[in-house]
Amino acid sequence: MSFFNEKPVTNADKTFLLLRKDIVEGQIPSGSKLSEAELSTKYAVSRAVVREAISRLESCNIVERKANVGARVVSLSPEGLIELYQVRESLEGMAARLAAKHMSDDEIADLNTLLSKHFEEVKDGDSYYQEAGDVDFHYRIILGSKNNHLISLLTDGIYHLVRMYRVQLGMTGPRVTTAFDEHKHIVQAISNRDGELAEMLMRRHILYSKSNIELKLTSRSQG
Repeated sequence: MSFFNEKPVTNADKTFLLLRKDIVEGQIPSGSKLSEAELSTKYAVSRAVVREAISRLESCNIVERKANVGARVVSLSPEGLIELYQVRESLEGMAARLAAKHMSDDEIADLNTLLSKHFEEVKDGDSYYQEAGDVDFHYRIILGSKNNHLISLLTDGIYHLVRMYRVQLGMTGPRVTTAFDEHKHIVQAISNRDGELAEMLMRRHILYSKSNIELKLTSRSQG
């Protein structure tokens, strides 16, 4: 079962995906106000289409609407990061434990193949960027849990807000190599069907990522 239908069917779908990508990648800065008029010009669609896209982005938790202010991109803050990553650590830890039990041998082989592709990118540069969906290591493990409620909570609820922090603050610098090594150890635990170890390693990995991003957020606010 796929919870991640990324194929745009209508103009509204296409606008939603483009706007989401621009927000996640920081093309539209965190905290900025979303103007229906400006966005309808930018994406060459009607304001009604933009309005629908913004509403859908609210349910992804990357856009918020406030009285007398209108719709804005959520701000990335140390406080927001801590709350989000506490939830992420717990839920993705559970996903890793369940993946070790429920992923098929073929799915685990595919996960190892994906990691090998990521290694090619990591060894050639100082960035570890992963697109959303099936080419994202974390997304594969979430699906591998085979728990529909958990998958929905993670992919519909917090996935893209997590991606905002990861893409804009967490995928460059020395952390790149260590993050990749942590991914390797998680996959090894899943391959060995060791759910307890997979959960522990995933939780630790997310904790390290949080500390790395928190450091960057703090230095950015002081800069």
